[in-house]
Amino acid sequence: MPIQYYIFFCLTLFSIGVIGVLTRRNAIIVFMCVELMLNAVNLLLVAFSKMYNGAALQALPGSTAGIDAQIFVFFIMVVAAAEVSVGLAIIVMMYRNTHSVDINFLNRLKN
Repeated sequence: MPIQYYIFFCLTLFSIGVIGVLTRRNAIIVFMCVELMLNAVNLLLVAFSKMYNGAALQALPGSTAGIDAQIFVFFIMVVAAAEVSVGLAIIVMMYRNTHSVDINFLNRLKN
């Protein structure tokens, strides 16, 4: 598949995530939209890595060039898993204290 399809798909996913973060008030939906944006970037990084690896294999058979980005995506996913656990713990504690997951309710905590 051409790389343009991946770019368009990742741009669409990232745009949906940005629109969700900017328009939604539910903390869980905002959190899922942030994860959607992170996964769009990971998918694009893997697509470019695969494209570069294919070009490197044609130039030099047996080359391992281009797999560094895939290893980097693995570490991003590990950090995202830690982010999910901490973020969900914060959302659960917010719900326990305020009985709401509306992020506009958090503006009252400023005063």
